[in-house]
Amino acid sequence: MGSSVSPDGSHGAAVTAENFGFKGPRGWTFRSVSIKAEPGSLIAIEGPSGSGRTCLLLALTGRMRATEGHAEIGGLPLPRKMAAVRRISALGPVTSVSELDPALTVAEHLRERALLQRHFDGSLRALLRPRAERAAATRGRIDEALEAAGLDLAALPKAERTAVRDLERLEALRLSVALALIGRPRLLAVDDADLKLSDTDRADAWKLLRSIAESGTTVLAVCSQAPEGTTAVRTVAATPTPAGPAAPKSEAAPDATPGAAPAHTTEATPGAASTDTDQDTTEEGTADALAETGRA
Repeated sequence: MGSSVSPDGSHGAAVTAENFGFKGPRGWTFRSVSIKAEPGSLIAIEGPSGSGRTCLLLALTGRMRATEGHAEIGGLPLPRKMAAVRRISALGPVTSVSELDPALTVAEHLRERALLQRHFDGSLRALLRPRAERAAATRGRIDEALEAAGLDLAALPKAERTAVRDLERLEALRLSVALALIGRPRLLAVDDADLKLSDTDRADAWKLLRSIAESGTTVLAVCSQAPEGTTAVRTVAATPTPAGPAAPKSEAAPDATPGAAPAHTTEATPGAASTDTDQDTTEEGTADALAETGRA
């Protein structure tokens, strides 16, 4: 993860996609996704569980290779520049991919992430600095990330010695976001941003993500329902095709009529949730796709 600035002078990464999709052995996980979002946008991927939301998030951050179409993140083409996209993006909470360890304390998580960041992202000049100077720089980066995530360590039950298992859901979300921001990414990705939150906490979570976007970092968040004012991308779980010889042929069949308009689309609309569209995805296809990342 880097903190480089894009050619237009902004920190965040622009996100564009056209006909973007992933198909596994048991069907489409997501397909025909179109997005156009400026740097510093708050992009909400909404839809029911099993509709390919998390897989789309992982594909757009270079963690999963798409099988259809193309996308660009900060000018870096996908899937050709997946490694480069991973360097400028960071994952907040993503189940079974970047989950917090409930047995570790907040301080232990922060120290571990700072050490990893210094090891993988530090320049030779930085590594040669005096120990005290390196420690001060690390502490400054951690404090900056905590402030951006709105996590007040003093307000926790045991301050920074609080175990993750003792955090409230919103506090855990703030910690995950802070850990991701230590790397100063241009794109922050958050899965299940509104899961198991009260109405008040849900509003606070979106306020947090909006503030990060307003500071210049592009935010990509999976949710059940996108709030107003976001660039919304909607994924829709497919209805199973009836069995039997009389069942109609799926519109997603590979031999669809050449030149016809795409039957399944997911369109990003700035400022409002996009309209419902029939996207031929299955929970089995999603499971196959997640297995590709080592999640299943």
